[in-house]
Amino acid sequence: MSLQMNRRFFLATATAALAAPAIVLSSRSASAAATTLTLGHGAAPGNPRTVAADKFAELVKEKTEGRIQINVAGAETLGSDSAMLTSLRTGALDFTANSQGATSAIVPELSALGLPFLFENTDKAVAVLNGPVGAELNRRFEAVGVVPLDWWDNGIRHLTNSKRKVTSPAELAGMKIRTPADPMTIDIFQALGAGTEQIAFGELYIALQQGVVDGQENPLANIESSKLHEVNKYISLTAHKWESTPFLMSKIAEARLGSDLEAVKAAAKEAGALQRKLSSEKAAEVLDNFKKNSAVEVVDVDHDAFVKATASVADTWKKKPFGDFVTQVEAAARG
Repeated sequence: MSLQMNRRFFLATATAALAAPAIVLSSRSASAAATTLTLGHGAAPGNPRTVAADKFAELVKEKTEGRIQINVAGAETLGSDSAMLTSLRTGALDFTANSQGATSAIVPELSALGLPFLFENTDKAVAVLNGPVGAELNRRFEAVGVVPLDWWDNGIRHLTNSKRKVTSPAELAGMKIRTPADPMTIDIFQALGAGTEQIAFGELYIALQQGVVDGQENPLANIESSKLHEVNKYISLTAHKWESTPFLMSKIAEARLGSDLEAVKAAAKEAGALQRKLSSEKAAEVLDNFKKNSAVEVVDVDHDAFVKATASVADTWKKKPFGDFVTQVEAAARG
């Protein structure tokens, strides 16, 4: 081999050797630059909330070209909704698809969305939340260090129990009903004549199975995905309230996103549209399945009797310190 060829070989080999560490370092730098954030929620596998949370993680990675990655922890693995909200405000958790009831503990005005028989469907509720009502709620959340990214759907809620067919409020007498730690839902069921008890959602199946409570109320998708119908035979289609699933971000996480903030917000909106679509489809599918299931009994109720029995709830809430907001929500919903 000539001296010139030896020199060329040496230079090529040396260049490659020097370049290899640079490539490794570049790869490590890119990996180190990625920010991993955590999203917690309480829904079971297969629930529309779970599917949408996973989609959000996928979209964030795509829209930020891998700079932001989301670790999703569902099924209350990070604690109850209330515990996750505490973690969110301290920065220990970055995102949560939470419950309206638990979230109302930090923003009481949120409860107004759950006035009895206020929204007949999700589309109407979301339209209201996309207007001045939503803007006011955003301000209230900002004041406690939380950023609402979107309003996902927790569905129209119905009653189940293990004792008997409930077609009217009178048939709730003497029953103990589990409700979330949501003052509005508690007021509704007390107005209907039931006793109420607050139990974490993750503990609800066992509480129903052991007779700690006689019944509970939830959207049909939640009832099905958590198999509550296995321990509550009677499903009364009360449709007593609609609830949101507030999709929230910590202000501390917001500060870490920098130029990727808008991409994350867009991902939340896109995932929210999917969640609401799946929620609507799931409710119809589950209702059909329940009607075909001989082990459960789907019960139609006297709608007017339930509306009449809960009419006083709105009046009570209008007397609260934020009564003007309650009136605003009611007017927007009726408009």
